[in-house]
Amino acid sequence: MTKHKTGTRAEWLAARLELLKAEKDLTRQSDALARQRQELPWVRIDKQYRFETDEGSAALTDLFRGRSQLLVYHFMFGPDYTAGCPACSAIADGFNGFGVHLANHDVMLWAVSRAPLVKLQAYKRRMGWTFPWASSFGNDFNVDFNVCFTEEQQREGGIEYNYRREAGAPLIGRSTAEWQESPVAEVAAMTGTDVATYTRERPGMSGFAFQDGVVYHTYSAYARGLDGLWGMYQWLDRAPLGRNESGFWMHRHDEYDKR
Repeated sequence: MTKHKTGTRAEWLAARLELLKAEKDLTRQSDALARQRQELPWVRIDKQYRFETDEGSAALTDLFRGRSQLLVYHFMFGPDYTAGCPACSAIADGFNGFGVHLANHDVMLWAVSRAPLVKLQAYKRRMGWTFPWASSFGNDFNVDFNVCFTEEQQREGGIEYNYRREAGAPLIGRSTAEWQESPVAEVAAMTGTDVATYTRERPGMSGFAFQDGVVYHTYSAYARGLDGLWGMYQWLDRAPLGRNESGFWMHRHDEYDKR
């Protein structure tokens, strides 16, 4: 017998219509937020970045591939990782499907990580992905867009992520013991690293525009600001039990049958 509230079809419809009002309000609010994003001032980028790609060395302008807009997913795959972050991997599983639609709507989608290109290529083959993925190994791109931090910043509590300074040290406001007891330790192990190494990388996304030979930074989001990119979570939010999470449950798509 279910413990969830039950009712008649008429009671369900009445509750559903009440929920529909809230959903419509959220949709209108989401549309308004999208307009606000588009109204942000653009910041000119004069710094030169070089990336390693499947086609060879590339500048930031090359990543546009003839489009006027570029979206970058800052994929957590540090130089010391042996595999990509499983949470980032869950997000990236959707890139193959909609990347082609974006490319035909004047928008290029790339993943960028600090790991050397050879590591990214091997992991990409393992995952069966075809979207473009560039290595920023050796340049400041991840640092400049606030998704990479140093050991010194960890020790001294000098990490500014998601538009705020994280309180405390070491390891971003928690003791090493607290981190080791958290799901983060499990996820770190899945990337072949320890907590400190794993958390020096962070997830995020950034938008860029290319006009009259100039690249502009237009938008960046981090942490829960990336929720909308998780196609999986959009479905779970509509499932009977919702996200229903207890600890870190997700794995890479080729690992579920091996557990």
